[in-house]
Amino acid sequence: QLQLVESGGGLVQPGGSLRLSCAASGFTLDKYAIGWFRQAPGKEREGVSCISDSGENTYYADSVKGRFTVFRNNAKNTVDLQMNILKPEDTAIYYCAAVEVRYVCYTSMRYEYWGQGTQVTVSS
Repeated sequence: QLQLVESGGGLVQPGGSLRLSCAASGFTLDKYAIGWFRQAPGKEREGVSCISDSGENTYYADSVKGRFTVFRNNAKNTVDLQMNILKPEDTAIYYCAAVEVRYVCYTSMRYEYWGQGTQVTVSS
């Protein structure tokens, strides 16, 4: 069974950092583009970032550009999202998702597999 599991969420003060990890079981992530999404209460789901299968192409939403970094760890079969200078408006449930596509990534693609999400709360 193909599964994605997010970890690393929690409570952090404004200006702090968190690293989210997306781990796969049942398949290897190196043939998949991976997207990170978030959904805050009362808001629509937002595409935050994505990374292509090779890791050469990445995307960041304007709201996180310069603060978040997505990268692959193929040895661990994970894709991580390093989040720095966190703001209260980053508070949301964060999800990772995978789609089997080569060379590109877009958060608008039809992702095939989704994790259950991890809560990130930025508050003093």
